Amino acid sequence: MVQSTPVRSVHPVDEILPGGRLVAFGLQHVLSMYAGIIAVPLVLASALGLPADQVIRIVNASFFMCGVATLIQTLGFAGFGARLPLVQGTTFASVATMILIGKESGLPGIYGAVIVAGLFTVLAAPYFSRLLKFFPPVVTGTVITIIGISLMPVAIKWAGGGVPGTPTFGDPASLGLAMFTLLFVLLVTRFGRGIWSRTAILLGLVFGTVVATLIGKASFATVGSAAVFGFTPPLFFGTPIFALVPILSMVLVMLVVMVETTADLLAIGEIVEKPVDSAVVARGLRADGLSTALGGLFNVFPFTAFAQNVGLVRFTGIKSRFVVAVAGVILMLMGFFPKLGALVASIPLPVLGGAGLVLFGSVAASGIQTLTRVNLADNRNLTIVAVSIGLGVIPSTVPTLYEKLPSWAGLFLESGITAAAISAILLNVLFNLIGTGRERRSPTADVASHMPEAGDLH
Repeated sequence: MVQSTPVRSVHPVDEILPGGRLVAFGLQHVLSMYAGIIAVPLVLASALGLPADQVIRIVNASFFMCGVATLIQTLGFAGFGARLPLVQGTTFASVATMILIGKESGLPGIYGAVIVAGLFTVLAAPYFSRLLKFFPPVVTGTVITIIGISLMPVAIKWAGGGVPGTPTFGDPASLGLAMFTLLFVLLVTRFGRGIWSRTAILLGLVFGTVVATLIGKASFATVGSAAVFGFTPPLFFGTPIFALVPILSMVLVMLVVMVETTADLLAIGEIVEKPVDSAVVARGLRADGLSTALGGLFNVFPFTAFAQNVGLVRFTGIKSRFVVAVAGVILMLMGFFPKLGALVASIPLPVLGGAGLVLFGSVAASGIQTLTRVNLADNRNLTIVAVSIGLGVIPSTVPTLYEKLPSWAGLFLESGITAAAISAILLNVLFNLIGTGRERRSPTADVASHMPEAGDLH
């Protein structure tokens, strides 16, 4: 009697890979996003004129708390955490508001506002998640696409060496490093097998760093000067200050972050082929809120899902949330061992840029894939996509356009992701939900009626 092969019941998201692969894939996530972690503290420190020793403290605390936040999101407990492969990091959406608060009330004023805004997010999460009906494929596809497009200038600046306008930006050595890294990633992806192909980004970063070292474009001086062990204790910068106006400003920031996190949750759900319903969104948003509140206690800033790591999941096809949980553990260790953080931070920006072109492009490609489920022959859907993407690319193409508007307007408009998300949501309500005498069908239904095979894409 021939026995049938048992069907694997474990979803790829819940699959636990062998230890070596968990570490390799987890490290790949860390190397892909470390620059995003240190960017927010560095920008804030520069604006507030913080001394170097305080900046180091905040950076170490950021690594540690990003790890904690990632574990909360991936492993989850008691209604917190989406249990999806999402790496958590500090959000740029909060930078402008934190600078304004910091100039008035210092770091204690920032942390007081962050704590309260985080708790607000926890309480608001179940109500916000009920708005999921306003995120059909025409909205999510547009937002996911603009996430990738908005990230591309970051990779391009990295490839050029950092900051446009500086004397060394765009020099042939930097561009060559970026291209060599990109080419190496492509070759490993094309000709590698098994784990080699899946770790193409990690291998590309290592290869690029080795080449950079050989030509004198990489420095590991900070590794030698960094402490072996160090930890920033809670409330290191003093007792938080709770003031009404800063709190309200940070709550507004967290509403914007909730929109972006919802888009990231829906994006990762599409990629790993696991439905994201209102309960999952609520757990994911609660994780954001809890991590943000804890972050205020542990000297860091508001959290959200990192889109570049969504791109890495899309590119590698590794869907296990436990891989990302290992990345969280590595991030926590970096918070305890400054030398480890300094080693990771020694990867040259052009090397990151070469890999980033692949990662961020993968996010945009995932959004385009989602839009294939939408009936774009309908001019209403086409207009939603066109206008929202148009508004979404403004901040990265003409960043000074909104300079003369009030600061509260900049909060919504100066992030391409936020501008595109709000535009897509409102236009979808106008064109597809508000009827003129009969209920308008959803874009997904339109696709189903025109393309019978589209049901296979769910």
